[in-house]
Amino acid sequence: MITAQRLPASLTPLDAVLTALLRDLVPVQPIELPPADAVHCVAAEMPAPRAYPPHDVAVGDGWAMRAHDLVGASSYAPLALAGPPVWVAAGAAMPDGTDCVVDADAVDTSGPLPQVLAEAIPGQGVRRAGSDITVGRAVMPAGEPLLPRGLLLARAAGVNLLRVRRPRLRIVNICNGQLTAQLVADTARLAGAEIVYAEATPDATAIADALETAGCDLIVTIGGTGVGRTDAAVNALASCGTLLAHGIALQPGRTAAVGRIDTTPVVALPGAPDQAFAACWAIALPALDRLSGRRARQTLPLPLERKIASGVGIAEVVLLTRRQGCWAALATGDLSLDAIARAEGLLIVPGAAEGFAAGTIVDAYMLRE
Repeated sequence: MITAQRLPASLTPLDAVLTALLRDLVPVQPIELPPADAVHCVAAEMPAPRAYPPHDVAVGDGWAMRAHDLVGASSYAPLALAGPPVWVAAGAAMPDGTDCVVDADAVDTSGPLPQVLAEAIPGQGVRRAGSDITVGRAVMPAGEPLLPRGLLLARAAGVNLLRVRRPRLRIVNICNGQLTAQLVADTARLAGAEIVYAEATPDATAIADALETAGCDLIVTIGGTGVGRTDAAVNALASCGTLLAHGIALQPGRTAAVGRIDTTPVVALPGAPDQAFAACWAIALPALDRLSGRRARQTLPLPLERKIASGVGIAEVVLLTRRQGCWAALATGDLSLDAIARAEGLLIVPGAAEGFAAGTIVDAYMLRE
């Protein structure tokens, strides 16, 4: 006889859940990827093999000269040159013996001999070799996600293979449709994870068979965490591993669960998009960040426009938007899809707090770059 899935009499505090889930969790080993495949992955140690620019280059179009030769030149006392100067385009290598670039109108070429009408200083209009990147400098600080501007620096430094940490995430969608699964997968990809996708019918045996730990660093299931007649994700997890907590003091997302199969952490998310979104940010992303060696996520401290009320003992997810230099709440606890799409920040009110008064400065996770 199959035992019906039930929530425990008391909910587990979110802090205790994270402590149990993250215990002994360490960053995965770095791998090497070409720049095109490394975007959003978290950087490991990555020294620059060459300087950039490799030689002095002109910042803009103009005449390449030696500043020492132009001392005293002005429109009132033009300095005649023995020969024509060298014209350089922006980004071109500086000719040997030159150390500055003067504007086109600073040289009069109408007469038999060109005349310089202005002085210059060494380095004027020139970008020095190695001024952007020096050899051996870290192209990207370890622990930072690789964004397009970071890839620009890596390519300029001649890094053809980037050292990154990319956890392998197995998503098991339990007969739940694609909406929530796609939301979780897209969120995980932006966190730098490699996704392996599987589906299972709402049956404890089928779900247990899908909880394959080989070749993955984290398992996330979607759906089947409640107490409905077909809900069996938590029973399946308990049958093939260790159930650390089911029923979490988190709103929304209280039916979420966490556990381990051998050494692989497992996060069981509810099937509803808003509950999965909240539990993903509160539980699954901290596990992914630990596995990828990511530094603390970016937050933005701003005062609250209005009071946020919260029940004691329950951590509540609040979606925020910026309004006149303040955080304004879009949704608290009950998150609509429209609020999820429009939110600029996410705040998790601790279970020990009763909320925050208007004007309180709070650090919210940034949902947009």
